[in-house]
Amino acid sequence: QVQLVESGGGLVQPGGSLRLSCAASGFTFSKYMMRWYRQAPGKERALVAGITSAGVATDYGDSMKGRFTISRDNAKNTVYLQMNSLKAEDTAVYYCNAVYGMGYWGQGILVTVSS
Repeated sequence: QVQLVESGGGLVQPGGSLRLSCAASGFTFSKYMMRWYRQAPGKERALVAGITSAGVATDYGDSMKGRFTISRDNAKNTVYLQMNSLKAEDTAVYYCNAVYGMGYWGQGILVTVSS
């Protein structure tokens, strides 16, 4: 069955870095655009970053530009989110999303930025 499994979250101090991974299975990963979303407490889910199926093009939410980098390895069926210069306002549950006509979601992983 389709699975998107996020990993790499946790607690980090402001200014620190984390790398999230999302391992995909059960579908043809290389055909899918991949995105990361996040949802902070009391807020709507928002786009963090996206990457095209071949990894040629990326886009980012405004507050993430210059700090976050999305990448993918189609040989490993995995998409990554490198997050640098983390701020308290980056605290959220981060979700992996696959889109190709239909869409799939991971279960989410918590990132907490706090001193």
